[in-house]
Amino acid sequence: MEPSLPIIESLVRKIKDEMFSSVDFYSFVSPSPYDTAWLAMVPDATAGNDGRPMFGACLNWIVNNQRGGGFWGELDGYGNPTIDCLPATLACMLALKSWGVGSGNVERGLAFIHANTKKLLEEHHDRCPRWFAIVFPAMIELSQKSGLEVVFPDELEEALTDIFCQRQQLLEREELVNKYHYPPLISYLEALPSWYGTIDEDDIVKHLSEDGSIFQSPSATACAFMTTGNRKCMSNLQALVERFPCGVPSIYPMDEQIIQLNMVDHIQRLGLAYHFQGEIENILENVYSRYMSQVQKPRHSLIPIQIYKDSLAFRLLRMHGYRVSPWRFCWFLNHKDILINMEEDCEYFSSVMYNVYRATDLTFPGEYELLVARSFARQLLQKISSLGIRDDAVALVPNFHTLIEQELVGLPWMARLDHLDNRMWIEQKSKNSTLWSGKASFYRLSCFHDEGLLQLAVKNYEFRQAIFKSELEELKRWCKGCGLNDIGFGREKTTYCYFAAAASFSLPHDSAVRTMIAKSAILITIADDFFDAKGSVEELEILTDAVGRWNGKGLSSHSKTIFEALDDLVSYMTEKHLHEQGSDIANDLRDIWHETFESWLVEAKWSRTGYIPSMYEYLDTGMTSIATHTMVLPASCFLNPNLPKGKLKPPQYETITKLLMVVARLLNDTQSYQKEQEEGKFNYVSVYMKENPGPGTDIEDAISYMTSMLDEKRKELLEHALMDGLDDLPKPCKHLHLSCFKVFQMFFNSGNRFDSNTELVQDINKAIYIPLEVQTLKPLKPPPGPKKANLTMNAHLSQTYKLPRVKSSFIMQWISPKTLRDDLGKISISLKPKTCFV
Repeated sequence: MEPSLPIIESLVRKIKDEMFSSVDFYSFVSPSPYDTAWLAMVPDATAGNDGRPMFGACLNWIVNNQRGGGFWGELDGYGNPTIDCLPATLACMLALKSWGVGSGNVERGLAFIHANTKKLLEEHHDRCPRWFAIVFPAMIELSQKSGLEVVFPDELEEALTDIFCQRQQLLEREELVNKYHYPPLISYLEALPSWYGTIDEDDIVKHLSEDGSIFQSPSATACAFMTTGNRKCMSNLQALVERFPCGVPSIYPMDEQIIQLNMVDHIQRLGLAYHFQGEIENILENVYSRYMSQVQKPRHSLIPIQIYKDSLAFRLLRMHGYRVSPWRFCWFLNHKDILINMEEDCEYFSSVMYNVYRATDLTFPGEYELLVARSFARQLLQKISSLGIRDDAVALVPNFHTLIEQELVGLPWMARLDHLDNRMWIEQKSKNSTLWSGKASFYRLSCFHDEGLLQLAVKNYEFRQAIFKSELEELKRWCKGCGLNDIGFGREKTTYCYFAAAASFSLPHDSAVRTMIAKSAILITIADDFFDAKGSVEELEILTDAVGRWNGKGLSSHSKTIFEALDDLVSYMTEKHLHEQGSDIANDLRDIWHETFESWLVEAKWSRTGYIPSMYEYLDTGMTSIATHTMVLPASCFLNPNLPKGKLKPPQYETITKLLMVVARLLNDTQSYQKEQEEGKFNYVSVYMKENPGPGTDIEDAISYMTSMLDEKRKELLEHALMDGLDDLPKPCKHLHLSCFKVFQMFFNSGNRFDSNTELVQDINKAIYIPLEVQTLKPLKPPPGPKKANLTMNAHLSQTYKLPRVKSSFIMQWISPKTLRDDLGKISISLKPKTCFV
């Protein structure tokens, strides 16, 4: 195990230097070939008739950054080109053609277009993304106008016709700036066909942002500058290229906090947050100060990204103890028009609704707006899951249906253990990483696709697995040495108890807390079974008395085995605390255990005598007998910062501890009442029915009552665990309470998994034994031919590529602007550029 630790520490230092030392989060954003190509087409007005590009570095970037497969654009997780490669490659060839350079690049680009268009279009034939339907036809038209021999086989005619018709429908339906469509049509200025209508200089200037951009789109801003010569546009482009001297991003300026928030979320889901606690807190503190100062009102052209950011910020800030109102992201519920638009175009809001749904996991008492938001998001995610996702305003998440299924069908967040969630995220990100949606192309955030970060996550997970294996073997030896394995009755749950303790809470690798909790849970399970079924009342009284005196003299058989194992555990914890903290907690630990044994004795006597307590009496005893406080409070003495010694004394527990005790009891009783009823025992269900007699009361009523109570107590517990000022406990102690609750929710979410011998086997194996299933992404193999493009300026390309056995007459004249005008009565009014660029 230990040899892995230096590797992990080295990777952590490296990543801190690479990802957190720089304040320029734009460095994480991959360049957009499409937008870079449009900047490369901008002529330098000061060059006169010499004809050179204003941004020559952009042209050089295109020449030198063609991918091995002959295209420009992004790859999916398997090293294959994505659909944005088609318009990006056409735009890059346009830029090269307009300046007469890169004939070899163009040749390879044409070969890629002719060889791969059919395959890429087939994947999206039933419905291509909105942006693609606008941009791809325009790039085909501009390419052919410039003389590029873009030729398609007859078999693509139907697919291409559908795309051109989809563009036609979009342009007929949408206004130039429409608050329900992001980005608006004017941000596709460079791609709007001549027949769309009159767009004059006043229209363009009216929609310029303060920074001189057209809705943060470099390509549209480049087109606006070439069309109008506007100085604000030129200043924006110059600032853009100065910051990104080679390839420019697809969005500028970009909200850097979205990058920061996604980076924090990604690191947390990889299970690496405790390595970067200081860095994460710095980011969230900065986000919080700006988040709270902003007025939450819809910016209609940015609604999807606004809700995405607001909901993600809410979740991360609340998880880290910041007080934020749900209305910081639920504001959209007050806008009926936005809700209607979401319902009508739900797949466009896929990642947005996923973030909203996850944010509502953190609902506190009285926050009814979060319940409404959760119901709305759930409804849309169910619809999205049935439809499929082809277009998303923010991000294309790999295996998104799996994530939706996990949220809607699988265990809820409150019942999932962090370690297994981390595994799923690591395996998913090793196979395919998130593509973020620009206006007309995808881009990556390097913090999501960073091999060093993924390597750290894998090493960290494997290191934890090695620790878990070692500690579990040690725990089994302890159980055998104490005679617990051979006790001959009850449930043998050594592995279950350790799995729950290890997988639910991120503790330092050398923490003794995992084994302390596991040993406590094992003893609780065995002692509870002894009191429930095995021991006589006399034996139970003698054992309880021995625990009260902390003297096992005179005990025999099972009672002696249980007491000696308990004494061994308490002595170990006492000595360790005395050595590390300098104080003696022996009496406090003994008092907690005695209180627990007394509650078991009371319940045993109730059961043996047939006495049925009142609901209040039952819950008052049952919240102690479930023994969550017996596990959590002593273990909290060894956290950093640790639980103050005075907080161990029963019964003066903090509210969060009492909530945990109540919730755990109710969870157990809702799922185990049938088993206990068959065994002649009672729990809260039977007690409720006794106090609420009548023909209209049945088990479903009792379960409904308990479920409602559980829901409210769960929200209270969550608030106490995450917010400061409600309990006088250190934050790690409160988080341990939350982790313990999640374990009980996992065990008793929809059945009694703790008593099952099979349901948890796969999870345990994944958490401790089965290696991660990760793979390294492989790039495409480069085709034969020169790797360096021809940088010599040429008036014309030296060669053109012609696809064999293709009917050359099919070159898109079949759906020309004239045809559309004749069919629809459109009047073709072209933009009137002041400077020609092709």
